[in-house]
Amino acid sequence: MSNSYFAPRLLSELRHYNKAKFAADLMAGLIVGIVALPLAIAFGIASGVSPSQGILTAIIGGFIVSALGGSRVQIGGPTGAFIVIIYGIVSDPNLGLSGLMLATMLAGIFLILLGVCHLGTIIKFIPYPIVVGFTSGIAVTIFTTQIKDLFGLTIAGKMPGDFLSKWLVYFQNFDTVDWVTTAIGVLSIVIIALTPKVSKKVPGSLVAIIVMTIGVYFLNTYTDMKVLTIGDQFGEIKASIPSLQVPNLSWESVKSLFPTAMVIAVLGAIESLLSATVADGVCGDHHNSNQELIGQGVANLCTPLFGGIPCTGAIARTMTNINNGGRTPVAGIIHAAVLLIIFLVLMPLAAYIPMSCLAGVLVIVSYNMSGWRTFMQLMKNPKSDVIVLFITFLLTVIFDLTIAIEVGLLIACLLFMKRMAESTQIKVIADEIDPNDETDAEVHEEHLRIPQGVEVYEINGPYFFGIANKFEELMTAMEDHPKVRIIRMRRVPFIDSTGIHNLQNLCEMSHREGTHIVLSGVTPNVYSVLEHNGFCHLLGKDHICPNINVALERASAIVKRKID
Repeated sequence: MSNSYFAPRLLSELRHYNKAKFAADLMAGLIVGIVALPLAIAFGIASGVSPSQGILTAIIGGFIVSALGGSRVQIGGPTGAFIVIIYGIVSDPNLGLSGLMLATMLAGIFLILLGVCHLGTIIKFIPYPIVVGFTSGIAVTIFTTQIKDLFGLTIAGKMPGDFLSKWLVYFQNFDTVDWVTTAIGVLSIVIIALTPKVSKKVPGSLVAIIVMTIGVYFLNTYTDMKVLTIGDQFGEIKASIPSLQVPNLSWESVKSLFPTAMVIAVLGAIESLLSATVADGVCGDHHNSNQELIGQGVANLCTPLFGGIPCTGAIARTMTNINNGGRTPVAGIIHAAVLLIIFLVLMPLAAYIPMSCLAGVLVIVSYNMSGWRTFMQLMKNPKSDVIVLFITFLLTVIFDLTIAIEVGLLIACLLFMKRMAESTQIKVIADEIDPNDETDAEVHEEHLRIPQGVEVYEINGPYFFGIANKFEELMTAMEDHPKVRIIRMRRVPFIDSTGIHNLQNLCEMSHREGTHIVLSGVTPNVYSVLEHNGFCHLLGKDHICPNINVALERASAIVKRKID
């Protein structure tokens, strides 16, 4: 993996490119392009924008992700994860499409900065329950947004934005179900579910759209029945690439969209790197996470200029690419070219696609995205993980993804600190020390005796702000004034500023009480921190001993000197 700030995988792959690789990439790119078509249309409509914007995102974003990314098989484009966020921005009268453009471009800048600063691996530290929680929550939300189109409900006025209000409106208007529309949607779901059992090469969503579009065309033309289509909702669909657009920048709009842009960036980073990692495991490769983030960032910076929406690495399309022989970024570029040709030649035909069929496609997408088996498996984990999972899930569904990620990360951090504090143990060693059980003691046949007037304390675990006060409370609870306190720190991997402040207070308090502090077994890492903060000078370097043997000898000398 290159350490360069800019090292697209395409450049290294083209050095050894040949006809055999091109033939494999050509076939994979054709198939992935066909698979991506119905998904791009469905994701665009579900996000509250036009089907053209969904396809343009797959074309432009897919091309840039393959050309500039750090994975050789990643396929980029619009995904279900962004539907909730995009719809929330577009439906806001104060933001609309211009707000979406600005938020997406800000997210692109954040992603580029993450990659340039080599922070690609930090995304991996987001707790798994949070990822599963908001992914499952997004799946439920996507399913909820499709109920109206799936059942052909007649609802007056604009649909409410929040989850509970949506379902309340659905129940109030469920008597307006159009059974023909419902049949189209259910049949679409059945076709998508059964197609892989007949052929795994042919995308079920495309089969469903072709079959249902032909069927609905004849129904609408030759019968009195009327099934709502994309053309009915969006009018004529033009097959043309829009002119370059520039967002209206203002400091107020940037401030208001900053949190949303951060969520888009984090979500995009998680999904793209997760997709690339899964792909690595299948094809035995190792992607450059930092370059992948740069590629994703450039894609999200450019697609809004042509009316596109946020894009990221798509796991399903990436796996389709791998399974059909794609092994270099050229396959992703061909996939974008295929979509461009379809867009320019066949896009007007998309107006005949029934809305209930697209709803069926998204119902399957939400089911696959829900990861309910993983969700149920996590229920068997420790209670803290279950709490994070449920809170993230419920906040995503009931409120929004921005709040869910922020609160989920906060709770996860607090629970992690609690676990760390619980894992750090402080104990008092009385009378003698068994050298056979000690890693920093010189082995003797006899136990090491603790001299009278000396107390030995041992800290096992990180000495940070979560544990520092606990140690101070233990010192106070002893209610005695020994001549020497030995603090064993052989198992302290790190110490933070609160821990240092705690030790300084202990030294000053002990000095007033006439008690000496001796540190034993301080690791090089902890010692360098103490020295840098001037603690070693305060305590005296002769009071910092390499092991317990030296510390006990030092304590004995101090006790003897005091007695004399």
